[in-house]
Amino acid sequence: MRTSLSLTLDTRRERKDSSFPIIIRVGHFQRTTSISTGQSVPKMYWDNSKKQVRKSYKGAISVSFLNNLLKAELARAQEIVNRLHYNGELDFLSIKQLREKIIKQSKYESFFEFGTSKVKDLRTAQRFGTARNYEGVLNILKVFLKGRDLKFNEINHDFLKRFENYHLSKPNNTQNGLASYMRTIKAIYNRGIKDGIVDRESYPFYNYQIKTTPTEKRAIKLEYIKRILELDLNEEHELFHYRNYFLLSYMTMGMSFIDIAFLKKSNIIDERIKFQRKKTSKRYDIKITAQMMSILKYYIEGKKSTEFILPILKRDSLELQYKDAQWALKRYNKGLKAIAQLCGIEERLTSYVSRHSFATHAMLKNIPLPAISSMLGHSKLSTTQVYLKSLPNEILDAYHEELVIN
Repeated sequence: MRTSLSLTLDTRRERKDSSFPIIIRVGHFQRTTSISTGQSVPKMYWDNSKKQVRKSYKGAISVSFLNNLLKAELARAQEIVNRLHYNGELDFLSIKQLREKIIKQSKYESFFEFGTSKVKDLRTAQRFGTARNYEGVLNILKVFLKGRDLKFNEINHDFLKRFENYHLSKPNNTQNGLASYMRTIKAIYNRGIKDGIVDRESYPFYNYQIKTTPTEKRAIKLEYIKRILELDLNEEHELFHYRNYFLLSYMTMGMSFIDIAFLKKSNIIDERIKFQRKKTSKRYDIKITAQMMSILKYYIEGKKSTEFILPILKRDSLELQYKDAQWALKRYNKGLKAIAQLCGIEERLTSYVSRHSFATHAMLKNIPLPAISSMLGHSKLSTTQVYLKSLPNEILDAYHEELVIN
């Protein structure tokens, strides 16, 4: 192994108190760099032959404790180097990359600190929805641990099972809610592996299965979609916009609420809606039908190309616009409950229903699964199959009748 680590005094950088920083000198393929230990002593108190602070130093309560602390820092760095060597990664790292790996693993031993840093990165990348999701799960874990810090090495199969039992013991908590939390913990942990914070061998999800339970049918009959379409509401009615949002979502191949909220007049080009989906970044190009235009023209008339089509987002910054959408979604779902009552729809009506209904009705029209998957913006057919796995009874009845023996 052509990599070496040692404690030394950096005599090139004298501090105002006449002390010099104690560093870990890293040598890697004939190049060197340094990592700060956060400690410093005057030059006369550094024993270069023993690589430690002399016992005569009076600037610390315990010189022995200080030297043990320095040795622990060196040992931790050496352990990281050894692990990289055994994994076959060390020889392919530059001196800069090696230094970053050592610093990161020392700095982010805390799962919470690392997770918080990822939240900041996501906000910088304007991925506010994912940032909010990460932050929410980190806060739930802090409540579970009663404010205690969580280290990466503590996240093992036993920890995941204890968190599972804690979650499911609470009234109204569901298995699918737990699955959502676990997927977020898994995502943060995977980022830790990718960033070199933790070893892949420590991965706690090798033996832990994230379980889900089948969700209720979210699609409604085409007859009910027609009832919503024919609902007589004037523009002063409190449900007027919510009815329009639902129909637009259905007519635009199940467009999500967040994407509808961010549509601008500039997204309408040559009688088509062209936009990029927030969740997957996939580009859409949807033909505007006569039914769609009958709704859209109410909103786009007199607006500038830079203005949002629907009256959902009120504020200027992107982060605040996401918050506007989040609050509007809650009000929208409440409005859909009232619409369901007006239309005599017994099924639960939510923002997801328009998307699932579009997928189901497309299947009823014998549209091929790959085409439906593309319309929904799914990257995998398996995701589309989740939408369609609970077939409507009329389809099952029709199949059953085909098998009747004549």
